[in-house]
Amino acid sequence: MLEAIADIGRDPRGGWFRAPWTDAELTLREWFTAEAEKRGLDLVEDGNGNLLAWWGSPSGTSADAVLLGSHLDSVRGGGEYDGPLGVVSSFAALDRLRAAGHVPDRPVVVACFVGEEGSRFGVACLGSRLAVDGDTRLLDLRDDAGVSLAEAMRACGRDPERAGRAAWLDDIGTFVELHVEQGRGLADLDAPVGVATGIWPHGRWRFDLTGKADHAGSTRMEDRHDPMLTYATTVLAANKQARVAGQRATFGRLEVSPGSTNAIASRVTAWLDARASSPEALDDLLRDVERQAADRAERDGTRLRVTAESVSPAVWFDEALREQLAGLLGAPTLPTAAGHDAGVLAAVVPTAMLFVRNPTGVSHSPEEYAEDADCAAGVEALARVVEELT
Repeated sequence: MLEAIADIGRDPRGGWFRAPWTDAELTLREWFTAEAEKRGLDLVEDGNGNLLAWWGSPSGTSADAVLLGSHLDSVRGGGEYDGPLGVVSSFAALDRLRAAGHVPDRPVVVACFVGEEGSRFGVACLGSRLAVDGDTRLLDLRDDAGVSLAEAMRACGRDPERAGRAAWLDDIGTFVELHVEQGRGLADLDAPVGVATGIWPHGRWRFDLTGKADHAGSTRMEDRHDPMLTYATTVLAANKQARVAGQRATFGRLEVSPGSTNAIASRVTAWLDARASSPEALDDLLRDVERQAADRAERDGTRLRVTAESVSPAVWFDEALREQLAGLLGAPTLPTAAGHDAGVLAAVVPTAMLFVRNPTGVSHSPEEYAEDADCAAGVEALARVVEELT
């Protein structure tokens, strides 16, 4: 199944780019639909664009279905496994159970959530957030071209008026998401599969730095109000504070205006991705970075504004469920600093995550990888979990 979708959304610059509500992602949705139909599963698309393939009918009166799956979208220049591994492993686990003659005593559902990466509209886990929170203000988010999420959905034949809290949540009793590990935890533990304990609190903050555009040649250095200098100091401050505290801080996106080689910038907009082991540690990290940025802005004669665009609290997965799965599989437990749809659904449904070993620990990159044997171990583990739960 991974081979079947390997050419969809290939980025000429390397890796894959499968942004939500684009041709690449729509082709992947067609692939998902075909896989569901091939297995005789009942396919439902909610008003947010999430796809759910049901093995067994929704219960209607008791919330007992077991939900599996992940996402198919990717960051720009992303890897082959982040998201798709969880979807194809869910289909493969169902295949294995059916071949063994297992008849589940409750429905099993394979989900494909839309817009998990936040690569187009700036907020991660769009599909699951809309389904769980019903916050339709997300429909007003716009991509770099100024297209809103609502407009993008309409262009793909969907009605954004149907977006909001999903009725299918009332039929779900458990969610188990399998995902390639985005780190070296399992490689260091020499284990092919692990069970997640929780997700670090994390978020995205926009730093708007404004100064004064001027000539790169005729303007003396002491006469400049250059936001690039403020930005450079801010990047170094974020790196230092995160390293000292053992946390994570990354400036990976930057926009400069007017963007001319021979002109001093008038505006720099940069996005900080920050993650920490606790809410308090995250608050401390952000406060320190913003303080140093403000101090430098004052010296440079520039102005700073920081806006929180997307903030996710710490998530601890259902303790009883994760201990049950760790015991069943004889697998180690470990936290993750990466966000997932499971982190959103954990607020309303008992949720667990399985990780498959990534030998290099590299993710959000074409170098992201998992050995075939470890992927097979992940399918076996997921099948055993579903068998146990049903």
